[in-house]
Amino acid sequence: MNARRPTLLLALIALAALYTYWFLHDKHWLATQLVFTAPPLLLAIGLRLGWRRAPFWSGVLALFWFSHGVMSAWTHRETALLAWVEIVLALLVVALASRPGLRARFGKRKP
Repeated sequence: MNARRPTLLLALIALAALYTYWFLHDKHWLATQLVFTAPPLLLAIGLRLGWRRAPFWSGVLALFWFSHGVMSAWTHRETALLAWVEIVLALLVVALASRPGLRARFGKRKP
């Protein structure tokens, strides 16, 4: 496992924990856990098992998580703090998932 993966793994687990707490008393608890909590947990498991596409799919799904956080922060003032945490974690996931590609594209070239 290279240096970026433990951080990405922790960010995915933190996102899953955030969703578990956020939707703990929701009347559609099972649906929220399947839609929000399960994907980051499954990606964290896939990342830990060495699935090569897990960082890519983490970045793709983080765009959804970011959009959800922005919509929640804008419309539900009572959960705005949780939404802002979700936004920050989603941006962290995007940055960590994109890091190898950015490094390859803009890194120093060997002569």
